[in-house]
Amino acid sequence: MTPPRPTLIADAAIDLIADAGLRGLTHRAVDDASGLPAGSTSNLARTRAALLDLVLTRIVERETADYPVFTEGEGFAPSTTARELLVEVGADMLYRALTTGRRLTLARLELALEATRRPELRAVYDRLGAGFADLAAALLARSGSADPTADARRLIRWCEGVLFNSTAGSGHWYVPMPEELREEVARYLAALLDREG
Repeated sequence: MTPPRPTLIADAAIDLIADAGLRGLTHRAVDDASGLPAGSTSNLARTRAALLDLVLTRIVERETADYPVFTEGEGFAPSTTARELLVEVGADMLYRALTTGRRLTLARLELALEATRRPELRAVYDRLGAGFADLAAALLARSGSADPTADARRLIRWCEGVLFNSTAGSGHWYVPMPEELREEVARYLAALLDREG
């Protein structure tokens, strides 16, 4: 079954950004890459800002699609603690973002930089990012965090550091294995949740 036109357009745009950066993203290039008739992209997203909004929203949809915790609650066995859920989902999302989802990560990093120059994109980026922060804060609160909002910011900063380092930074040549990521996420959560005071 052919995906809906907005999905085709957004996915083609993501691939263009991953391959050529934002300089390669034009309405015409998306039409060509998606195999749709000329004008299809501009009919859906008239401006570049609207196209970037569509792309960023689609990235988040794809990044969270396999994780019921984002839409239906935990999606794990009732015996799974919030802390265990943070470790499992956090490590799995990081590993996917560095392997099968690497192109999404590249596109998201490009959009993050663009958001520093475009207030309208910054607003979209921050709104979508708040969903991750809110979920992390809720799970951290259930895990015993004394300040779940601040701890969620710390956890997200750490995760984004891992993604940048292993995608575009000095560690771009090395992708941590799932076991290593689980151990690192567990260690970081211990530092957040088990510290004194």
